[in-house]
Amino acid sequence: MTPKDISVIGVPLDYGADRRGVDMGPSAIRYAGLHEKLRQAGHRVNDLGNVTVPVPESRTPQDPRAKYIDEIVKVNRVLARTVEKVCHEGQFPVVLGGDHSIAMGTIAGLLRAKPKLGLLWFDAHGDFNTEETSPSGNVHGMPVAVAAGRSRSDLAVPFKGAFLDESKIVYVGVRTLDPAEAEALRNSAATVFSMHEVDRWGMREVMRRAIGVVTDGTDGVHLSFDIDALDPLYAPGSGTPYSGGLTEREAHLALELLAEGDILTSIEMVEVNPILDEHNRTGRLAANLIASALGHRII
Repeated sequence: MTPKDISVIGVPLDYGADRRGVDMGPSAIRYAGLHEKLRQAGHRVNDLGNVTVPVPESRTPQDPRAKYIDEIVKVNRVLARTVEKVCHEGQFPVVLGGDHSIAMGTIAGLLRAKPKLGLLWFDAHGDFNTEETSPSGNVHGMPVAVAAGRSRSDLAVPFKGAFLDESKIVYVGVRTLDPAEAEALRNSAATVFSMHEVDRWGMREVMRRAIGVVTDGTDGVHLSFDIDALDPLYAPGSGTPYSGGLTEREAHLALELLAEGDILTSIEMVEVNPILDEHNRTGRLAANLIASALGHRII
């Protein structure tokens, strides 16, 4: 892999989920030795610190259809500007969450630098709800739909009218969807490799097909990785665990294949919850997965 100038951006946001704790995710991943692993892989690392996020105790959710929408939009606007600046300076953004609602800011910023962006979305969930279809009103279940231009709320403000091409969105590891969300995905141009496809074809074939989609006619590829893509047996520090997920080795293989192709232009790791973790086991796994995606090898 070509050595990269990596900028690490922490986003300790947990407004998008019901359970507290993911605001400590960036610290847990850093503490697990992320920077050293990336340097060992030959990269230069600059940590930009954390985007400022007000504590939830000082706020109240105003809209039950999209809880804490004002706070989430504000943070994502700052994140989008930060990511855009990093990209224009020739840096490689590594964004650490926080809950998955931060992906709206990350993707909005990336699109300003790479308008034909391809998206790889590793997740147990679809995150393809809108404020009109979400049964919970939790915004971390909406970022892909918003990034694709399907939301009519202020969540779309950071995108400034520039959205993802749905045909360049690829999911890996999905295994639970809300009914309306599943219907929307079936009618979308996105490609979904659920755990059924992973089991049936194997991770190598899934990634061959996924890479083919996200690199066809794109000018960059973003990896957004929710730690609950893995089975909770391997990643207990997740607020939305769902059994039947990826094994640790399947996840590493997928990211090693991405590193082999050297196709990624940005990475995001989210939903690590140290409160629910066991001795930072999930934080270490998250750090190791990022390192695998950026070329770290045993030998």
